[in-house]
Amino acid sequence: MRMPPAFRRFLRQPAAVAGALLLFAVIALAASADILYPEDPFEIVGRPYLPPFSGEFLLGTDTLGRDLASGIVHGARVSLLIGALAALVVTAIGVLVGGAAGYLGGKVDALLMRLTELFQTIPSFLFAIVLVAIMEPSLKALLIAIVVVSWAPLARLVRAEVAGLRSRDYVQSAIAIGMGDAGVLARQILPNALPAILVAASVMVATAILFESGLSFLGLGDPNIMSWGLMIGAGRSAIRTAWWMSGIPGIAILLTVLSINLVGDGLNEALNPRAAGAT
Repeated sequence: MRMPPAFRRFLRQPAAVAGALLLFAVIALAASADILYPEDPFEIVGRPYLPPFSGEFLLGTDTLGRDLASGIVHGARVSLLIGALAALVVTAIGVLVGGAAGYLGGKVDALLMRLTELFQTIPSFLFAIVLVAIMEPSLKALLIAIVVVSWAPLARLVRAEVAGLRSRDYVQSAIAIGMGDAGVLARQILPNALPAILVAASVMVATAILFESGLSFLGLGDPNIMSWGLMIGAGRSAIRTAWWMSGIPGIAILLTVLSINLVGDGLNEALNPRAAGAT
């Protein structure tokens, strides 16, 4: 069975393949959290301040005696869940707003772009802090805050893609034969804008993970759900004497975000029409 050209181009990029393997490992770790560490990650299981590789505790314990390895595994599930859901909702809003603005143009475009610019003028992280502080700290509040502060750039990207594609001959031909606006968007424009949207969505996953970690670090996450940001915040008071409490969750965030960015860069190269023409 012959592989699609885009997949072959992706496999030719060592960094992208390494990122995909690393991301797959993180996803597998998160999926098997209940099997590897069935106990509650908040449960006190040993003496506090145990360093990594201390007997039965692979990554040591925190200031309360909780197993850091259990927290890392269960925290991976939270980070990936928030990242994936936020990227999905942001992409849906961005496609809806940007598609309407780019295709309809005129007053609709002007109105939607002014709204988009309004959200882009507000500092994203500070706005997210205000939104979560107003709502009760929870995963739902984190998700809403991340979506609200993140949809505007994707909407502008989609608007530019759709506006550029609308003038193409095949789109004008579809309009000329009487195809409706919804059909033109769904069948002619969006499939051709999909590569750029897909790459932006992958980057959005990494951005959402960083947002969640930062908000949880500040104590604005759900206090009843273990996350990497919460672990870093809990260990910051002992960072000089017990670096692993904040360092290991920080490394987990770094590797996960790096893997997603590498995959996003690989997708950008693989789906790039200029790269396709050179193949």
